[in-house]
Amino acid sequence: MILCDLPCGTTVFRAHAPQWASRPTSGAGAAIQGGRFNRAGVEALYLSLEELTALREYQQTSPFLPPCTMCSYTATLRDLVDLRQLHDGAPWDALWHDWCEDWRHLRFELHIEPPTWVLADMVLARGYTGILFPSQTHAGGTNLVVYSARLGDGNSITVNDPDARLPRDRSSWGQ
Repeated sequence: MILCDLPCGTTVFRAHAPQWASRPTSGAGAAIQGGRFNRAGVEALYLSLEELTALREYQQTSPFLPPCTMCSYTATLRDLVDLRQLHDGAPWDALWHDWCEDWRHLRFELHIEPPTWVLADMVLARGYTGILFPSQTHAGGTNLVVYSARLGDGNSITVNDPDARLPRDRSSWGQ
């Protein structure tokens, strides 16, 4: 694995489902069923380095952009596995080349453990913060998954909400 850092003050983006707007730094939504790089039960925050990439990731394959809350964050993160530098041979395990498999199809239709969950286990076991990886929905875009348990100790993500416009709780969606 090749590591990189996001320097202090790096801006990253996320389009949230509106019901999660009150918890913009939570990885709890991804923990419900799991995500590309997190098993169910593992909190992970998925972000993008570009605004348009965040919107395309939220939209996925839908012809329409569903309602969302777009947020920007200030991040300082170290020890990120950088899949943008993936190549054959050391220091990459051959399994890394399977990172772009359709994890949803494997998990929910074939009931097979996605290889990306094994990769996430490897990253977590080594104490790394997360993974930078190319977007599959926006050519040239970059995504980032950060494991919530790795925040602190020099790693931080802060939502930019200077006017306190984000809701403070989920009561708006209680019905």
